[in-house]
Amino acid sequence: MHCRPLQKPRFVMKQLLERNSSMSSVSGNFLLVPIAECPILDSVPNKNVKIVVLGASNVGKTALIVRFLTRRFIGDYEANTGALYSRKICLDGEQVSLQVQDTPCVSLQDDGEGLQCQEQINRSIYWADGYALVFSISDRRSFSTITPLYQHVRHIHPRGSIPIILLGNKSDLPRARQVQPAEAEALAAQLGGPYFEASAREDCEGVQAAFLHLCQGVSRALGGASGEKRWAGLHLGRPKSPNMQELKRRFRQVLGSRVKAATPL
Repeated sequence: MHCRPLQKPRFVMKQLLERNSSMSSVSGNFLLVPIAECPILDSVPNKNVKIVVLGASNVGKTALIVRFLTRRFIGDYEANTGALYSRKICLDGEQVSLQVQDTPCVSLQDDGEGLQCQEQINRSIYWADGYALVFSISDRRSFSTITPLYQHVRHIHPRGSIPIILLGNKSDLPRARQVQPAEAEALAAQLGGPYFEASAREDCEGVQAAFLHLCQGVSRALGGASGEKRWAGLHLGRPKSPNMQELKRRFRQVLGSRVKAATPL
């Protein structure tokens, strides 16, 4: 598979936060900003729900993930290489460990049929239990990427059903719409999953509903036995991602520079 060189990630806060309160409230199990946890249960979590977010460039994958995990919208990002986010959540009354893998973009080859992607994406697909296939409703080419992307996932996991959702982002841009809901719903039916349309910028509840549906599908597919996948596929370790302490250090550095820049002379 041909791979296109891509840039590396980092988050930049959209809004100015106060340094002391931000640094003291950073959660121990999230990379950048605090996440409200569900009540701690007596039992140790016996499920690891692992989902990966896949799609073309500039469709808002990172913004959607951050919106889901923090209910915040941060609009300014550098291109990413695939950070891994971890937290504990409650699904159907059960505490589970959730991991969400961000990924670099995929793109169509010049012939419009094959995919260009990094090897890291292949490892992410092997590793994950559920898949969010994301496109922008204002970018038809990103929508055209979904079918070959799904076929690539099925090539890696050729047998059994796999939990997926199709997610159309940027619903806050109706005048720029290039993909109609009806054709997205038809494609989702072909892929065997539901279609969600949301806006990372303006529709927190829609983003939450989409990702929670996928997490519930994964949790149910894993069943109660040993948390092993019910479908065939290689069992690899999780993809490499930036060191958590390094990301926290970068976050403090960015936040500090923003505070300093805002201080009156």
